[in-house]
Amino acid sequence: MGSQRSTSLSKKTGNKLRRQSLYVRQKQDREKEKREARFRRKKEEDREPELRRARVERNKPATIDRKRVWDDVDDDGLGASVDMEQLLKKRRLQQEEAEEKLAAEAEKGADSEKDDEEDSMLGSDDEEESDEEAAAKARAKQVIRDDSLAPSTTSTNLDLTPESLVAKFPSLFTDDRPAEPQVLITTTLNSTLHDQARLLCTLFPHSTYIPRSAHKYGYKYSVREICKFAVNRGFSSVMILREDQKKPIGLDIVHLPSGPTFHFSISNWVEGKKLPGHGNPTNHYPELLLNNFRTPLGVLTVRLFQSLWPKTPELQGRQVVTLHNQRDYIFLRRHRYIFRDKKATEKSVVGADGKELKGVEDIRAGLQELGPRATLKLRRIDKSIGRAGSEGDDAVQWEWKAKMEKKRTRFNL
Repeated sequence: MGSQRSTSLSKKTGNKLRRQSLYVRQKQDREKEKREARFRRKKEEDREPELRRARVERNKPATIDRKRVWDDVDDDGLGASVDMEQLLKKRRLQQEEAEEKLAAEAEKGADSEKDDEEDSMLGSDDEEESDEEAAAKARAKQVIRDDSLAPSTTSTNLDLTPESLVAKFPSLFTDDRPAEPQVLITTTLNSTLHDQARLLCTLFPHSTYIPRSAHKYGYKYSVREICKFAVNRGFSSVMILREDQKKPIGLDIVHLPSGPTFHFSISNWVEGKKLPGHGNPTNHYPELLLNNFRTPLGVLTVRLFQSLWPKTPELQGRQVVTLHNQRDYIFLRRHRYIFRDKKATEKSVVGADGKELKGVEDIRAGLQELGPRATLKLRRIDKSIGRAGSEGDDAVQWEWKAKMEKKRTRFNL
Protein backbone atom coordinates (compact mmCIF):
# COMPACT_ATOMS: atom_id res chain seq x y z
CA MET A 1 0.00 0.00 0.00
CA GLY A 2 2.84 2.33 0.86
CA SER A 3 4.63 1.63 -2.42
CA GLN A 4 1.52 2.53 -4.44
CA ARG A 5 1.14 5.78 -2.48
CA SER A 6 4.80 6.67 -3.11
CA THR A 7 4.45 5.92 -6.83
CA SER A 8 1.42 8.16 -7.18
CA LEU A 9 3.21 10.99 -5.35
CA SER A 10 6.52 10.55 -7.20
CA LYS A 11 6.37 14.00 -8.81
CA LYS A 12 5.59 15.73 -5.49
CA THR A 13 8.12 14.16 -3.18
CA GLY A 14 10.91 16.44 -2.08
CA ASN A 15 13.59 13.75 -1.83
CA LYS A 16 15.67 13.77 -5.02
CA LEU A 17 17.03 10.24 -4.60
CA ARG A 18 13.52 8.97 -3.93
CA ARG A 19 12.26 10.65 -7.13
CA GLN A 20 15.06 9.06 -9.16
CA SER A 21 14.42 5.56 -7.86
CA LEU A 22 10.66 5.93 -8.46
CA TYR A 23 11.30 7.14 -11.98
CA VAL A 24 13.51 4.13 -12.74
CA ARG A 25 10.89 1.79 -11.29
CA GLN A 26 8.12 3.38 -13.37
CA LYS A 27 10.23 3.11 -16.52
CA GLN A 28 10.93 -0.56 -15.86
CA ASP A 29 7.23 -1.22 -15.33
CA ARG A 30 6.36 0.46 -18.63
CA GLU A 31 8.99 -1.54 -20.52
CA LYS A 32 7.74 -4.73 -18.88
CA GLU A 33 4.17 -4.02 -19.97
CA LYS A 34 5.31 -3.32 -23.54
CA ARG A 35 7.34 -6.52 -23.64
CA GLU A 36 4.45 -8.61 -22.34
CA ALA A 37 2.13 -6.98 -24.88
CA ARG A 38 4.56 -7.83 -27.70
CA PHE A 39 4.72 -11.47 -26.62
CA ARG A 40 0.94 -11.68 -26.36
CA ARG A 41 0.58 -10.16 -29.81
CA LYS A 42 3.17 -12.57 -31.22
CA LYS A 43 1.28 -15.59 -29.88
CA GLU A 44 -1.99 -14.30 -31.29
CA GLU A 45 -0.41 -13.61 -34.70
CA ASP A 46 1.16 -17.07 -34.76
CA ARG A 47 -2.30 -18.54 -34.31
CA GLU A 48 -3.88 -16.15 -36.84
CA PRO A 49 -1.38 -14.90 -39.51
CA GLU A 50 -4.05 -12.59 -40.89
CA LEU A 51 -3.64 -10.36 -37.82
CA ARG A 52 0.06 -9.82 -38.64
CA ARG A 53 -0.69 -8.90 -42.24
CA ALA A 54 -3.37 -6.46 -41.13
CA ARG A 55 -1.03 -4.87 -38.57
CA VAL A 56 1.80 -4.47 -41.11
CA GLU A 57 -0.61 -2.97 -43.62
CA ARG A 58 -1.98 -0.59 -41.01
CA ASN A 59 1.43 0.56 -39.77
CA LYS A 60 2.94 1.48 -43.13
CA PRO A 61 4.69 4.87 -42.87
CA ALA A 62 2.95 7.72 -44.70
CA THR A 63 5.87 8.81 -46.91
CA ILE A 64 5.69 11.22 -49.83
CA ASP A 65 6.14 8.31 -52.23
CA ARG A 66 3.07 6.58 -50.78
CA LYS A 67 1.10 9.82 -51.07
CA ARG A 68 1.95 10.16 -54.75
CA VAL A 69 -0.95 11.44 -56.86
CA TRP A 70 -1.61 10.88 -60.58
CA ASP A 71 -3.30 13.03 -63.18
CA ASP A 72 -6.86 11.84 -63.78
CA VAL A 73 -6.59 12.08 -67.58
CA ASP A 74 -6.54 9.60 -70.44
CA ASP A 75 -3.34 11.00 -71.91
CA ASP A 76 0.02 9.40 -72.62
CA GLY A 77 1.93 12.59 -73.48
CA LEU A 78 5.25 13.55 -71.93
CA GLY A 79 3.65 16.19 -69.72
CA ALA A 80 1.12 13.83 -68.16
CA SER A 81 1.87 12.22 -64.80
CA VAL A 82 -0.02 8.98 -65.33
CA ASP A 83 0.77 5.42 -64.33
CA MET A 84 1.25 3.65 -67.66
CA GLU A 85 0.39 0.25 -66.23
CA GLN A 86 -2.96 1.41 -64.90
CA LEU A 87 -3.69 3.48 -68.02
CA LEU A 88 -3.05 0.61 -70.44
CA LYS A 89 -5.06 -1.79 -68.27
CA LYS A 90 -7.95 0.68 -68.31
CA ARG A 91 -7.75 1.00 -72.09
CA ARG A 92 -7.56 -2.76 -72.51
CA LEU A 93 -10.65 -3.27 -70.33
CA GLN A 94 -12.55 -0.63 -72.29
CA GLN A 95 -11.57 -2.32 -75.54
CA GLU A 96 -12.70 -5.72 -74.24
CA GLU A 97 -16.02 -4.23 -73.10
CA ALA A 98 -16.53 -2.69 -76.53
CA GLU A 99 -15.77 -6.00 -78.22
CA GLU A 100 -18.18 -7.86 -75.91
CA LYS A 101 -20.86 -5.29 -76.65
CA LEU A 102 -20.38 -5.73 -80.39
CA ALA A 103 -20.45 -9.52 -80.00
CA ALA A 104 -23.69 -9.31 -77.98
CA GLU A 105 -25.30 -7.12 -80.63
CA ALA A 106 -24.18 -9.58 -83.32
CA GLU A 107 -25.71 -12.53 -81.44
CA LYS A 108 -28.92 -10.62 -80.88
CA GLY A 109 -29.34 -9.95 -84.56
CA ALA A 110 -28.49 -13.48 -85.68
CA ASP A 111 -32.19 -14.55 -85.78
CA SER A 112 -33.14 -12.78 -88.98
CA GLU A 113 -31.54 -12.93 -92.41
CA LYS A 114 -31.06 -9.19 -92.47
CA ASP A 115 -29.17 -9.35 -89.22
CA ASP A 116 -27.09 -12.21 -90.65
CA GLU A 117 -26.01 -9.97 -93.50
CA GLU A 118 -25.08 -7.26 -91.04
CA ASP A 119 -23.10 -9.81 -89.02
CA SER A 120 -21.19 -10.84 -92.16
CA MET A 121 -20.35 -7.19 -92.76
CA LEU A 122 -19.08 -6.86 -89.19
CA GLY A 123 -17.04 -10.01 -89.67
CA SER A 124 -15.46 -8.58 -92.82
CA ASP A 125 -14.56 -5.43 -90.94
CA ASP A 126 -12.83 -7.50 -88.28
CA GLU A 127 -10.87 -9.39 -90.91
CA GLU A 128 -9.61 -6.12 -92.37
CA GLU A 129 -8.01 -5.08 -89.11
CA SER A 130 -4.73 -3.30 -89.75
CA ASP A 131 -1.35 -4.54 -88.59
CA GLU A 132 -0.89 -1.51 -86.35
CA GLU A 133 -4.04 -2.30 -84.35
CA ALA A 134 -2.92 -5.92 -83.98
CA ALA A 135 0.48 -4.78 -82.73
CA ALA A 136 -1.19 -2.42 -80.24
CA LYS A 137 -3.36 -5.26 -78.90
CA ALA A 138 -0.34 -7.53 -78.55
CA ARG A 139 1.53 -4.82 -76.66
CA ALA A 140 -1.44 -4.28 -74.32
CA LYS A 141 -1.67 -8.00 -73.58
CA GLN A 142 2.01 -8.07 -72.64
CA VAL A 143 1.35 -5.64 -69.80
CA ILE A 144 0.24 -8.50 -67.54
CA ARG A 145 3.15 -10.92 -67.25
CA ASP A 146 3.82 -13.94 -65.11
CA ASP A 147 5.62 -13.20 -61.86
CA SER A 148 9.29 -14.11 -61.74
CA LEU A 149 10.93 -16.09 -58.97
CA ALA A 150 11.91 -12.89 -57.16
CA PRO A 151 9.53 -10.19 -58.43
CA SER A 152 10.64 -6.61 -57.94
CA THR A 153 8.25 -3.90 -56.84
CA THR A 154 10.17 -1.11 -58.58
CA SER A 155 11.48 -2.54 -61.87
CA THR A 156 10.37 -0.73 -65.02
CA ASN A 157 8.08 -2.65 -67.38
CA LEU A 158 9.02 -1.62 -70.92
CA ASP A 159 5.95 -3.38 -72.32
CA LEU A 160 4.04 -0.28 -71.17
CA THR A 161 5.43 1.89 -73.99
CA PRO A 162 2.58 3.96 -75.51
CA GLU A 163 2.20 4.04 -79.29
CA SER A 164 2.44 7.85 -79.33
CA LEU A 165 6.01 7.71 -78.02
CA VAL A 166 6.97 5.07 -80.58
CA ALA A 167 5.64 7.30 -83.37
CA LYS A 168 7.31 10.45 -82.02
CA PHE A 169 10.73 8.92 -81.25
CA PRO A 170 11.15 6.01 -83.71
CA SER A 171 14.96 5.97 -83.44
CA LEU A 172 14.82 5.30 -79.69
CA PHE A 173 12.17 2.59 -79.81
CA THR A 174 13.51 0.64 -82.77
CA ASP A 175 14.46 -3.00 -82.31
CA ASP A 176 17.41 -2.63 -84.68
CA ARG A 177 19.62 -0.69 -82.27
CA PRO A 178 23.26 -1.84 -82.23
CA ALA A 179 24.15 -4.68 -79.88
CA GLU A 180 27.32 -2.82 -78.80
CA PRO A 181 26.63 0.95 -78.75
CA GLN A 182 29.52 3.31 -79.50
CA VAL A 183 29.52 6.41 -77.29
CA LEU A 184 31.56 9.57 -77.91
CA ILE A 185 32.29 11.51 -74.70
CA THR A 186 33.47 15.10 -74.74
CA THR A 187 33.24 18.22 -72.57
CA THR A 188 32.53 21.90 -72.88
CA LEU A 189 35.15 24.24 -74.29
CA ASN A 190 38.35 24.52 -72.23
CA SER A 191 37.07 22.08 -69.65
CA THR A 192 39.21 20.68 -66.86
CA LEU A 193 37.12 17.53 -66.31
CA HIS A 194 39.47 15.18 -68.11
CA ASP A 195 39.67 12.66 -65.26
CA GLN A 196 35.89 12.63 -64.81
CA ALA A 197 35.35 12.11 -68.55
CA ARG A 198 37.82 9.20 -68.60
CA LEU A 199 35.97 7.78 -65.60
CA LEU A 200 32.76 7.83 -67.65
CA CYS A 201 34.58 5.80 -70.30
CA THR A 202 34.93 2.99 -67.76
CA LEU A 203 31.20 3.19 -67.01
CA PHE A 204 30.03 2.99 -70.65
CA PRO A 205 31.59 0.17 -72.70
CA HIS A 206 32.92 1.05 -76.18
CA SER A 207 33.13 4.75 -75.31
CA THR A 208 35.80 7.17 -76.49
CA TYR A 209 36.83 10.46 -74.88
CA ILE A 210 37.95 13.30 -77.15
CA PRO A 211 39.05 16.53 -75.37
CA ARG A 212 37.47 19.72 -76.66
CA SER A 213 39.77 22.71 -76.91
CA ALA A 214 39.14 26.42 -77.45
CA HIS A 215 42.68 27.43 -78.38
CA LYS A 216 42.86 30.78 -80.14
CA TYR A 217 44.41 29.14 -83.20
CA GLY A 218 42.16 26.09 -83.13
CA TYR A 219 38.72 25.60 -84.65
CA LYS A 220 35.90 25.60 -82.13
CA TYR A 221 33.55 22.79 -83.13
CA SER A 222 29.89 23.12 -82.25
CA VAL A 223 27.79 20.30 -80.86
CA ARG A 224 26.09 19.74 -84.22
CA GLU A 225 29.46 19.48 -85.97
CA ILE A 226 30.64 17.00 -83.35
CA CYS A 227 27.49 14.91 -83.85
CA LYS A 228 28.00 14.92 -87.62
CA PHE A 229 31.59 13.76 -87.05
CA ALA A 230 30.33 11.01 -84.73
CA VAL A 231 27.66 9.77 -87.17
CA ASN A 232 30.22 9.41 -89.93
CA ARG A 233 32.36 7.24 -87.66
CA GLY A 234 29.64 4.90 -86.45
CA PHE A 235 28.89 6.35 -83.01
CA SER A 236 25.38 5.88 -81.65
CA SER A 237 25.41 8.57 -78.91
CA VAL A 238 27.31 11.70 -77.91
CA MET A 239 27.77 12.88 -74.32
CA ILE A 240 28.81 16.40 -73.33
CA LEU A 241 29.96 16.76 -69.72
CA ARG A 242 29.38 20.28 -68.38
CA GLU A 243 31.30 21.81 -65.49
CA ASP A 244 31.23 24.70 -63.08
CA GLN A 245 34.08 25.53 -60.69
CA LYS A 246 35.94 22.41 -61.88
CA LYS A 247 33.05 20.13 -60.87
CA PRO A 248 30.61 18.26 -63.13
CA ILE A 249 27.19 19.91 -63.02
CA GLY A 250 25.46 18.57 -66.12
CA LEU A 251 25.36 15.85 -68.75
CA ASP A 252 23.87 16.27 -72.23
CA ILE A 253 23.14 13.06 -74.14
CA VAL A 254 22.43 13.21 -77.89
CA HIS A 255 20.95 10.13 -79.53
CA LEU A 256 22.34 9.88 -83.04
CA PRO A 257 21.81 10.41 -85.89
CA SER A 258 19.14 13.09 -85.43
CA GLY A 259 18.26 13.30 -81.74
CA PRO A 260 16.52 13.67 -79.38
CA THR A 261 18.77 15.41 -76.86
CA PHE A 262 18.40 14.91 -73.10
CA HIS A 263 19.78 17.45 -70.65
CA PHE A 264 20.53 16.25 -67.11
CA SER A 265 21.89 18.12 -64.13
CA ILE A 266 24.43 16.35 -61.92
CA SER A 267 24.78 16.60 -58.16
CA ASN A 268 26.58 14.60 -55.49
CA TRP A 269 29.33 13.41 -57.83
CA VAL A 270 31.67 11.02 -56.01
CA GLU A 271 34.53 9.21 -57.71
CA GLY A 272 35.03 5.54 -57.02
CA LYS A 273 38.40 5.97 -55.34
CA LYS A 274 36.80 8.19 -52.67
CA LEU A 275 34.21 5.58 -51.68
CA PRO A 276 35.07 3.56 -48.54
CA GLY A 277 35.74 -0.08 -49.35
CA HIS A 278 35.41 0.48 -53.07
CA GLY A 279 36.41 -2.04 -55.73
CA ASN A 280 38.05 -1.70 -59.12
CA PRO A 281 35.83 -2.15 -62.20
CA THR A 282 36.59 -4.59 -64.98
CA ASN A 283 35.87 -4.44 -68.71
CA HIS A 284 32.88 -6.78 -68.54
CA TYR A 285 29.52 -5.60 -69.86
CA PRO A 286 27.38 -4.78 -66.78
CA GLU A 287 23.81 -5.71 -66.08
CA LEU A 288 21.39 -2.79 -66.12
CA LEU A 289 18.71 -2.15 -63.47
CA LEU A 290 16.14 0.55 -64.23
CA ASN A 291 13.82 1.12 -61.29
CA ASN A 292 10.63 3.06 -60.69
CA PHE A 293 10.11 4.75 -64.09
CA ARG A 294 6.33 4.65 -64.48
CA THR A 295 5.17 7.62 -66.60
CA PRO A 296 5.53 8.15 -70.38
CA LEU A 297 8.44 10.51 -69.70
CA GLY A 298 10.03 7.86 -67.49
CA VAL A 299 9.66 5.18 -70.18
CA LEU A 300 11.32 7.49 -72.71
CA THR A 301 14.21 8.14 -70.32
CA VAL A 302 14.62 4.40 -69.77
CA ARG A 303 14.89 3.86 -73.52
CA LEU A 304 17.69 6.41 -73.68
CA PHE A 305 19.65 4.68 -70.92
CA GLN A 306 19.14 1.33 -72.60
CA SER A 307 20.76 2.64 -75.77
CA LEU A 308 24.01 3.43 -73.90
CA TRP A 309 24.86 -0.10 -72.72
CA PRO A 310 25.20 -3.36 -74.68
CA LYS A 311 22.12 -5.54 -74.93
CA THR A 312 23.72 -8.71 -73.56
CA PRO A 313 25.58 -8.40 -70.23
CA GLU A 314 28.57 -10.54 -69.34
CA LEU A 315 27.39 -12.30 -66.20
CA GLN A 316 30.83 -13.62 -65.32
CA GLY A 317 31.86 -10.03 -64.49
CA ARG A 318 29.13 -9.81 -61.78
CA GLN A 319 28.81 -6.05 -62.32
CA VAL A 320 25.51 -4.21 -62.24
CA VAL A 321 24.66 -0.57 -63.01
CA THR A 322 21.58 0.76 -61.22
CA LEU A 323 19.54 3.78 -62.25
CA HIS A 324 16.94 4.23 -59.53
CA ASN A 325 14.31 6.96 -59.86
CA GLN A 326 12.87 8.42 -56.67
CA ARG A 327 10.96 11.70 -56.61
CA ASP A 328 12.33 12.61 -60.08
CA TYR A 329 15.94 12.18 -58.96
CA ILE A 330 17.87 9.41 -60.74
CA PHE A 331 20.50 7.78 -58.54
CA LEU A 332 23.38 6.26 -60.50
CA ARG A 333 25.32 3.44 -58.80
CA ARG A 334 27.62 0.64 -59.93
CA HIS A 335 28.28 -2.47 -57.83
CA ARG A 336 29.89 -5.87 -58.01
CA TYR A 337 27.98 -8.70 -56.34
CA ILE A 338 29.00 -12.10 -55.05
CA PHE A 339 26.92 -15.02 -53.81
CA ARG A 340 28.03 -16.56 -50.52
CA ASP A 341 26.75 -18.86 -47.81
CA LYS A 342 24.35 -17.39 -45.28
CA LYS A 343 25.70 -16.91 -41.79
CA ALA A 344 23.87 -18.26 -38.78
CA THR A 345 23.02 -14.74 -37.57
CA GLU A 346 21.59 -13.59 -40.93
CA LYS A 347 18.04 -13.86 -42.19
CA SER A 348 17.02 -15.58 -45.39
CA VAL A 349 16.25 -13.70 -48.59
CA VAL A 350 12.62 -12.62 -48.87
CA GLY A 351 10.63 -11.60 -51.92
CA ALA A 352 8.45 -8.58 -52.56
CA ASP A 353 5.62 -10.21 -50.60
CA GLY A 354 7.79 -10.62 -47.48
CA LYS A 355 8.01 -14.42 -47.72
CA GLU A 356 11.21 -16.42 -47.94
CA LEU A 357 12.24 -17.46 -51.42
CA LYS A 358 12.39 -21.21 -51.95
CA GLY A 359 15.70 -22.65 -53.08
CA VAL A 360 17.90 -19.81 -51.80
CA GLU A 361 17.41 -20.17 -48.06
CA ASP A 362 21.15 -20.64 -47.44
CA ILE A 363 22.42 -18.05 -49.94
CA ARG A 364 23.17 -14.37 -49.45
CA ALA A 365 24.50 -11.71 -51.85
CA GLY A 366 27.32 -9.34 -50.97
CA LEU A 367 27.78 -5.96 -52.68
CA GLN A 368 30.85 -3.83 -53.29
CA GLU A 369 30.43 -0.38 -54.82
CA LEU A 370 32.74 0.45 -57.71
CA GLY A 371 31.76 4.02 -58.53
CA PRO A 372 31.32 6.60 -59.79
CA ARG A 373 28.31 7.76 -57.82
CA ALA A 374 26.06 10.59 -59.01
CA THR A 375 22.53 11.96 -58.85
CA LEU A 376 20.86 13.03 -62.11
CA LYS A 377 17.78 15.16 -62.71
CA LEU A 378 16.14 15.52 -66.10
CA ARG A 379 15.86 19.18 -67.13
CA ARG A 380 14.95 19.30 -70.81
CA ILE A 381 14.33 17.16 -73.91
CA ASP A 382 15.00 18.66 -77.33
CA LYS A 383 13.49 17.24 -80.49
CA SER A 384 16.75 17.19 -82.44
CA ILE A 385 20.44 17.87 -81.73
CA GLY A 386 20.34 20.50 -79.00
CA ARG A 387 18.08 23.50 -78.76
CA ALA A 388 19.83 25.26 -81.63
CA GLY A 389 19.31 22.27 -83.91
CA SER A 390 15.62 21.84 -83.08
CA GLU A 391 13.02 23.72 -85.08
CA GLY A 392 9.27 24.11 -84.99
CA ASP A 393 6.70 24.51 -82.25
CA ASP A 394 7.65 21.15 -80.76
CA ALA A 395 11.40 21.86 -80.68
CA VAL A 396 11.37 21.46 -76.89
CA GLN A 397 9.51 18.24 -76.19
CA TRP A 398 9.61 18.63 -72.42
CA GLU A 399 11.21 21.08 -69.99
CA TRP A 400 11.41 21.17 -66.22
CA LYS A 401 10.01 24.28 -64.57
CA ALA A 402 10.13 25.40 -60.97
CA LYS A 403 6.34 25.36 -60.56
CA MET A 404 6.31 21.63 -61.25
CA GLU A 405 7.47 20.98 -57.68
CA LYS A 406 4.83 23.18 -56.10
CA LYS A 407 2.76 20.07 -55.43
CA ARG A 408 5.07 17.82 -53.48
CA THR A 409 3.18 14.61 -54.20
CA ARG A 410 3.21 14.86 -58.01
CA PHE A 411 6.21 13.58 -59.96
CA ASN A 412 7.12 13.51 -63.65
CA LEU A 413 9.08 10.25 -63.93
